[in-house]
Amino acid sequence: MAPSSEIGHSAAMTLTVDSKPSGGELRSETAAPMGRIGHLRATLALGVPLVGSQIGLMLINTTDTIMLGWYSVEALAASVLATPFFFVVMIFGSGFSQAVLPIAAQAEGKGDTRGVRRAVRMGLWVAIAYSALVMPLLWYAEAILLALGQEADVAALAGDYMRIAQWAMLPALAAQGLRAFLSAVERPRIIFWSTVAGALLNGFLNWLLIFGNWGAPEMGVRGAAIASLGTTALTFAVLAAHVVTDRKAAEYEIFARFWRPDWPDLRDVLRMGVPISITILAEVMLFVFTSVMMGWLGVVALAAHGIAMQLSSIAFMVPLGMSQAATVRIGRAFGRGDALGLNRAAVSAMGICLAFATMSGLVFWTLPAPLISLFLDNTEAKAADVIAYAVPLLVIAGVFQLFDNAQAVGTGLLRGLKDTRVPMLLAILCYWGIGFPLAYVLGFVFDLGGAGVWTGLAGGLAFAAVSMNLRFLMLRPKPPEQTAVTSS
Repeated sequence: MAPSSEIGHSAAMTLTVDSKPSGGELRSETAAPMGRIGHLRATLALGVPLVGSQIGLMLINTTDTIMLGWYSVEALAASVLATPFFFVVMIFGSGFSQAVLPIAAQAEGKGDTRGVRRAVRMGLWVAIAYSALVMPLLWYAEAILLALGQEADVAALAGDYMRIAQWAMLPALAAQGLRAFLSAVERPRIIFWSTVAGALLNGFLNWLLIFGNWGAPEMGVRGAAIASLGTTALTFAVLAAHVVTDRKAAEYEIFARFWRPDWPDLRDVLRMGVPISITILAEVMLFVFTSVMMGWLGVVALAAHGIAMQLSSIAFMVPLGMSQAATVRIGRAFGRGDALGLNRAAVSAMGICLAFATMSGLVFWTLPAPLISLFLDNTEAKAADVIAYAVPLLVIAGVFQLFDNAQAVGTGLLRGLKDTRVPMLLAILCYWGIGFPLAYVLGFVFDLGGAGVWTGLAGGLAFAAVSMNLRFLMLRPKPPEQTAVTSS
């Protein structure tokens, strides 16, 4: 299979110069093109359940934090150390599951059921291998945290948590692979409902096992770890059962001859998955180091940053879900050779996200103090200081909603074309070559504090948004109306 950037570039050039389709290239017209309203509806039908599932996953993490905070400060501190450790390792592995999404979507667009099955199967193979490789690392989390200078008691609790939670790595990554399959074939509702069921189960198991309610043993952080493992296992089981029993999904026989290798598809998953993983990690680590910089400014600044970041993260679930929908819609259009449909799908996804970014930005600009107050006990002495510090951060967050939405969707559009290596380099450049230095210079050299750090963060996201979308415009196939103008 040709490299993704070459595929996209070849298709774009072919359609610009010569409207005649050839083998493997995009056609400039389709038999029955879907209208713009149809594309908008299709994007929303796919994207809304995916957005809902992202919100559900975030609620699971939020529930863990709240309940462990109710249990004890030590338990909360242990989870603050253990959860990001697990998350960073998992987020790198998730890139391989996300690579399945465009591969399966393009195969689906071609009507290639076998290609869909092979891509998903090899994605699950990678999930199994990756989990086996990283679980020993997670097992020794306590020793690693001690080596990093953490307090012995907290590191021990974090180690207790991780030695249980590590077993959730495989079902978590395998579930992501099945989510990619179900998204590619546009069956997103089960993804949403399985996440809702998981969130409810997680809350109940936390309540049961952390505190020892209803006669259950009081297990603290270990109870939270068991709850996470149980939730992840159930989610995977529900998705796997649906894949086997649902009439439409069962046609793909995802688990048939599971032991059989498909080396070209395995190479495709690895080739695309590594850049996706690095891209995700580059963005996540930028936000992690932003928190470190905010910690240098003091407790009030860090608390304000945490609240503003939590609100921004909630809003980001919409472009994150829509980005996945964009990957599927672009991939399917590319696979079936529908140049006009591909461009309309891109416009629909970007339009939805920019409209939402405008609305969320307006909310952040007009209601910053009331939103921040939701996270605070306003009777505490420092609450007013935290609100005062967080208000300008949330105003800046309102601005970078546009950039964050645009870069997320731009990345999703490029993945739909199987273009992942250049976006990886652009992400590293924009986040670490521009965003991080700019945040440091504005925050500490120019002494703008938290507002400077967040302005630098917005700058990195702005460069990412522009560069990702310019690249998509370069690689996208020209729709018929543009082809006609160019040919004449």
